[in-house]
Amino acid sequence: MLSIVPLMNGGGLFETGAGGSAPKHVQQFVEEGHLRWDSLGEFCALAASFEHLATSFSNDTAQVFTTTLDQAIGKHLANRKSPSRKVGELDNRGSHFFLALYWAEAFAAQNRDSSLQARFAGVARQLLENESKILQELAATEGTPVDIDGYYRPDFELVSRAMRPSSTLNAIIDAL
Repeated sequence: MLSIVPLMNGGGLFETGAGGSAPKHVQQFVEEGHLRWDSLGEFCALAASFEHLATSFSNDTAQVFTTTLDQAIGKHLANRKSPSRKVGELDNRGSHFFLALYWAEAFAAQNRDSSLQARFAGVARQLLENESKILQELAATEGTPVDIDGYYRPDFELVSRAMRPSSTLNAIIDAL
C-alpha cells in the first residue's frame, strides 16, 4: 500500500505499509539469516517522491530519477526478483541488488541527462559483470543465525554488516 499525503508549502509524505509482518521477518532474519521483506512498496514510494519533486519544483534531474526508477521497478517485477520466503533463495539483499542493477542500466540507457548517463554506465557494467560473485557473497550468509543485538534497538554496526555482506557490491556502491 502506498500513501501519498500532500503537506504544506509543496511538501509530501510518501509511506508504505499494511499489516504487521515485520516482527516475523526480523525473527526469520535473526534465526536463519534470510530477510524476506519485500521492499517493492518502498521502491514505489521513492519513485513517487522523485515524481513529486520533479513536478512541484520543475526539477528535470528528479524526473530522470523517477523515470529510470519506474523502468527499474518494471524490470524487477518482470524478472521476478522479489524476495522468497525460503532460506537459500533470493532474499531482500539480493532483491535490492537487482533493483540497483536495473536502475543503473536505466540511467545508462537514458539520454536526458548525460552526466547521469556517464556516471551510471560504469556502475551498470560493474554490477552486471560481478552479478554471480555478488549473489554468491549474499547467499553465503544465509542459513545461520544473525546477531543484531536486539529488535527495537539493534546495533547499527551489526545490522550494517548483516545487511551488506557482499564486499564486491559494497565497493561498487561506495564508489558512487
